[in-house]
Amino acid sequence: MGKNYQAHIDDWNEREKLAFKAVTIVNQLWLNRSVELLLFRRSLFNEGPVEILKHHRYARDISQRDLEIFDSIKIMEALVDLPLRPSRIDLGRLTLEWLDAGLPDEQLPAYLEKTLKPFLTDGPVTMPKRDVVLYGFGRIGRLLARFLIETQGRGNGLRLRAVVCRGPMNLVKRAQLLRRDSVHGSFKGNMTVLEAESAILANGCYVKFIEANSPSDVDYTQYDIENALVIDNTGVWRDRDGLSKHLGAKGVAKVLLTAPGKGDIPNIVYGVNTRAFEPDEKVFSAASCTTNAIVPVLKVIHEKFGIAHGHIETVHSYTNDQNLLDNYHSKPRRGRSAPINMVITSTGAASAVAKALPELTGRITGNAVRVPTANVSLAIMNLELDRDTDRNAINESLRQASLFGEMVSQIDYTRDEELVSTDLVGNRHPAIVDSLATIVEGRRAVLYVWYDNEFGYSVQVLRVARAIGDVEKPTYF
Repeated sequence: MGKNYQAHIDDWNEREKLAFKAVTIVNQLWLNRSVELLLFRRSLFNEGPVEILKHHRYARDISQRDLEIFDSIKIMEALVDLPLRPSRIDLGRLTLEWLDAGLPDEQLPAYLEKTLKPFLTDGPVTMPKRDVVLYGFGRIGRLLARFLIETQGRGNGLRLRAVVCRGPMNLVKRAQLLRRDSVHGSFKGNMTVLEAESAILANGCYVKFIEANSPSDVDYTQYDIENALVIDNTGVWRDRDGLSKHLGAKGVAKVLLTAPGKGDIPNIVYGVNTRAFEPDEKVFSAASCTTNAIVPVLKVIHEKFGIAHGHIETVHSYTNDQNLLDNYHSKPRRGRSAPINMVITSTGAASAVAKALPELTGRITGNAVRVPTANVSLAIMNLELDRDTDRNAINESLRQASLFGEMVSQIDYTRDEELVSTDLVGNRHPAIVDSLATIVEGRRAVLYVWYDNEFGYSVQVLRVARAIGDVEKPTYF
């Protein structure tokens, strides 16, 4: 028994040593070449050795393959010697493909050079840049600020340059809200408040804070901000006329709304209709958190089985649009106390499906129940399919979509029988399929799809921002 005990300790220590080495390589690739390594869409950047080993355990579970740190570390070590250009590379896919090739280890460098040829460069490590202005600094705005600062890297891609707030500016208070969050924890990094300059310095990122009562009041060029993408997270303006006010400000090139857009504004669900807009379009919407959760799953199911019609019921965490205690609200029931009530209300997510998936126009209905939880929501999708199927076929189609294809960053997949909502706080996917809850009988299917309505949605917003800002990295997914 003692020998077996020590053998387990020795095995863990060996794995942990390799994970420490992996931490160094991951951050070396990020800082030197702006290359982000992922393991089946779990980013390894800024992760510790134990987290990296946990990601390997997830990779084994989701891929149903024996993928170990002993295999992936060889790939990582070989990647360091390649002249990679800024990119996002899925180590899980790359490792499994290498194992399937069955080649000897001495051929690994040549194999990677051939496989990753489109990702190699003979010149310096360069990448386009796009200035970003956050108009508003609420729940979504602060999460966007965190992501932009934490992934600043070499200063490529999206660069947070300014935050615009309405009303009196209390920079210290706003910085504290950015530094600590009751749901999402502490900011990862160092932050200094520069009150005299109305700015903060966070992880080397200098962010100017500007007071303005109207989008067109600001001249961004006086802060050396040019050709900027404004991300409006206030929700005050949702139509083209209102959002176009941002374009009247000097230094602004495009506008992205973090809410469903009205009228002819393109509502983009990244991964589904990413490029569904005209080349000269300047006003965009990233749709809603619920739309981003249900549309990727609907697309997979419709393409595989066909959807005749369906109903979506969202069990949604309360938001700061609701009241702590009973008070006035313009919408029915929303004025009642959020922390002690379940509140039936409307959702525009079902009707918004048609903007991303026109083929489902008129086929999906929806409703919502706001519940007393602070974050993470659940979409219950009751679908009538075009043909008979079974639970295994439905789940396998979604598992494959989470591993390979165009929506690997949108769909996560779990078969954890003890999973509850708080386990998914901080999940970067807009949709997490709870496969053990799937019900299928003939043509009727009921799917349970979780989503972090703050964190996961904010990650989707930035994916859209990179796409319309022309600063996307090539991906090997």
